[in-house]
Amino acid sequence: MCSLPSGHVIIADNLNENVKLLDQHYKVSSHCDLSSPPTDICQITSSEVAVSHVNGGVQFISVRNGQLVKGRKFQLPHKAEGIAHHKGTLYVTSGKALYHYALTGTLIKKLYENTEHEHAVFKCAVSLAGDRLYVINAHHKLCTLATDGSLLSTIITPFPFCVHITPAGQVLVCGLDSHTVIQVDHEGRKELVTLASQKDGLIKPVSICCNTSIQQIIVGLHNNNTIMVMKLQ
Repeated sequence: MCSLPSGHVIIADNLNENVKLLDQHYKVSSHCDLSSPPTDICQITSSEVAVSHVNGGVQFISVRNGQLVKGRKFQLPHKAEGIAHHKGTLYVTSGKALYHYALTGTLIKKLYENTEHEHAVFKCAVSLAGDRLYVINAHHKLCTLATDGSLLSTIITPFPFCVHITPAGQVLVCGLDSHTVIQVDHEGRKELVTLASQKDGLIKPVSICCNTSIQQIIVGLHNNNTIMVMKLQ
């Protein structure tokens, strides 16, 4: 999921192979179909996002007059599991590696690789300053990298599924099987607090974003037709 400054939220719907636009009341106001199931989404501008596909494609989508409109797209030579953006740089994970791409789709560099299993380099996020990259290893790890791909730190956390950087710079991690959303420190060295858990009704969280226009956190749940909305403290 991705929250825009307008207060709209864009959701990549893997099962239905489309992207949905939610209004300020979280009602679906527009959608567009994709050629294959989307795997992740990131903000490019105040009105444009990039969506990664299971087949390795990247589709750009804009919000115009309250509707979703497809833009340019390009194909990658590998799977696209996760995608993140910072000042013209796209970071894309393949499940086993993290790549640095230009917005045109030109490969700049393979930054990091881990081939121990299919989801060792799963989802990713970039710090607000652009000086740290956070990579989910779906087997119990959150890895923090420098922008040259060197490993800075690793934290053990049960079955992480996604990592999100809030507009205030906090690092949030969804734990799929632990049914939690936790905050870790900026350096990626320790867990700070559990923001939500199963006792709050959280079941298998797989995505998260902050809607700062109304001070809320939105959490997507695995194989579930609902989203959870929490008030920012």
